[in-house]
Parts: sequence; structure tokens; C-alpha cells
Amino acid sequence: MNNQQEEKYAAQKPQKSPALAGLLTFFFPIGTGALYNGQIKKAIFFFLGFSGLVTLQTSGKGQPFLGLCLAAFYIYQIYDAVHTAKLINLGAAGKSLEKQAEALDELPEPVQSGSVFWGIVLMALGCILLLANYRIIDYDTLFDFWPLIIIVIGLKFVVDYASKGNKTNKGEQNG
Repeated sequence: MNNQQEEKYAAQKPQKSPALAGLLTFFFPIGTGALYNGQIKKAIFFFLGFSGLVTLQTSGKGQPFLGLCLAAFYIYQIYDAVHTAKLINLGAAGKSLEKQAEALDELPEPVQSGSVFWGIVLMALGCILLLANYRIIDYDTLFDFWPLIIIVIGLKFVVDYASKGNKTNKGEQNG
């Protein structure tokens, strides 16, 4: 396909209203903004995530952490719907990914492949929650240790920063 055909195809994408995407998510925070933007899988994930967090609120356990998680997830859905609608519109205007990134300041960098840290964290969290479901661990006790998640993530950032510093120093020594 030549560039003119690609531009014509990109220009045929429907425009999305960032305001409408944000309002849909504000009033119906169950993935409607992602659904409006045509992101079916993300809408299903948002629906399940929001429903799960609301369901956890009914037990009254794990508060205020679960309440803060619900609020953060709600705000993130609104931000994501508006941001995605803007990206769709820039893509429909035929702008390249570099121009889209400049127009929206910066896009987040994709996660580097090869890192097993987040996979290990998710598997450990899944195992702990599974043990809690079988009443080997009590949920009350489990929620007492939620700050460990923040400590582990902080430790990951420190290790990443230190490893980047070591790579930079090795490059300067070789140069």
C-alpha cells in the first residue's frame, strides 16, 4: 500500500469526542468510555475491575485501601477514555505516532520485554489471594500487609535506577 492510500484509510476512521468519552465514563464507570472508543477488551477489563472493587466495598474489610483503589480506578478510567479519544482523532487526521506523541506531550514508554518482575508479583499476589479464598490466610490479616505492595514497587524502582546508572557508567568508561 502506498502512502496516499494509507492516509486515505487513516482519514476514514471516525472521529471520537474526548468530552463524550469522558462524560460516558463519568456517569457509567463500567468501561463505557473504552467501549465508545472501540476498545472491547479494555471495556471488559474495566467492567470486571470496577465491579470487583465495588463488590469488595460491601464487606467493609480492607478499608480505606480498597476505597482509595476504587477512587483511583474511577479517575483513571476517565483519563484513559479522554486520552484515547484524542489519540484516535490524531490518528484519523493522518498524523504519525511521533507527531501524536508531540501533540499529547509524551506517550508512556512501553514495558520492556524480558522483565519477569511484574509476572512474579502477579503470581505471588494470585497465590496469596487463593490461599485467602481457602481460608488458609485470613483476609483481615492479608489487608494489614497491603503496604508491602508499595515497598516492593519502590524497591523495583530503586533497582531499575541503580542498574541504569551502572550501564551509563560502563558506557562512559569504555568511551
